[in-house]
Amino acid sequence: MKPHSANLLAGIVLILMGCWAYFGSETPSMTALIPAIFGVIFLALTGLLKKENKVVAHVVVILTLVVLVSLFKPLTGVLERDDTVGLIRVSLMMLVCLIAMIVYVRSFIAARKQRPS
Repeated sequence: MKPHSANLLAGIVLILMGCWAYFGSETPSMTALIPAIFGVIFLALTGLLKKENKVVAHVVVILTLVVLVSLFKPLTGVLERDDTVGLIRVSLMMLVCLIAMIVYVRSFIAARKQRPS
């Protein structure tokens, strides 16, 4: 998988899961839309990432890491509430962000190996 594809997938999943959490709740909270906002940012940066813009690549990696780490608090919340659907949503967002991080790091390593010493 290429970094721009991983970024696109992460953006779509974050938007869908964030909107599902917000609109599917009986008592919606604006914080449920935070992943969706990051998803929109990821989608906006996909074109530049596809053009192999190094600055954008590093920004996307940092933002993905921020999202991944930030999802630990919602994960503990859904575990405490015994919310199976919420657990699936949060776990899916975390899994996609983790996969994206792996793709990004592998891409960085490959690019570094291709550079002349």
